Amino acid sequence: MSWTEIVIEIARDHAEALSEALMDVGALSVSVEDADEGTDAEKPLFGEPGMEPTEAAWEHSRVVALTNEDDDQAVIVAAAAGQIGLAALPKFTTRKVEEQDWVRLTQSQFAPIHIGKNIWVVPSWHEAPDANGLILELDPGLAFGTGSHPTTRLCMEWLEANPAPGKTVLDYGCGSGILAMVAKKVGAGEVVGVDIDPQAIESAADNAQRNKCEIEYFLPDSFAQSKHATQRFDIVVANILSSPLKLMAPMLSGRVADGGALILSGVLARQAEEVAAAYAPFIKLGVWAEQDGWVALHGRLGSDVVPAAR
Repeated sequence: MSWTEIVIEIARDHAEALSEALMDVGALSVSVEDADEGTDAEKPLFGEPGMEPTEAAWEHSRVVALTNEDDDQAVIVAAAAGQIGLAALPKFTTRKVEEQDWVRLTQSQFAPIHIGKNIWVVPSWHEAPDANGLILELDPGLAFGTGSHPTTRLCMEWLEANPAPGKTVLDYGCGSGILAMVAKKVGAGEVVGVDIDPQAIESAADNAQRNKCEIEYFLPDSFAQSKHATQRFDIVVANILSSPLKLMAPMLSGRVADGGALILSGVLARQAEEVAAAYAPFIKLGVWAEQDGWVALHGRLGSDVVPAAR
């Protein structure tokens, strides 16, 4: 079986409405892309919590609609354009989409990831390249954290470089649970993860079970009512974003035990000073390492010395 994609380049003002209209008149699926992707004019579309873009569209957008091969694509475009009141029929091209083994195609795009000295993140359909490494079996999913993003890698490398035999660890904003699992595999004792997303908690628990890691995961409300409600941890790691990290400075600092370590990432290099300043009344932080414009900050509670960069 084959399908036909309709490709329309259009201004941002009409992209979202046209997408909805195409679905209404018979498209099987619709996506919106940056028409300038791969050029100097490409613009990333993202924002920090509370500052997210209101539209999933770019100034110069590309709307791609999947249709049945036997459909009349010109009729579909005309009907969608008419539904949203476009004065002129937008120009469009079509391209054929052949039947493929979509599962195998998707899997081929995700190979094992080597992190730090000895960590491998390995999808379930791959063999581990180094059987003696620190192996995390983790499939790409909805929860953030597969080791591909610099912020995740930075935290994983810190945990590998600072093994914590028998120590307690809190992973706040745990996503897939990858940092909590690294902590457990480098020797930590009690490990706890917290996230605001129920789906992330479910994913993290599944990943921990698959990797034979004993870790407790909580939503914030249940964490506050658990036996850990007032617990302070030897290591607290939070890979989120700068704005929420600044707001959570008193809370996260208060979770660090005397002499314990705090590791923060999700921070751009240009944001490092302002994030460190938010934590300065509680704990002195310094840049541990930087990758691709992102940094990891770390510090120890009770120390007046700002840690040197790696």
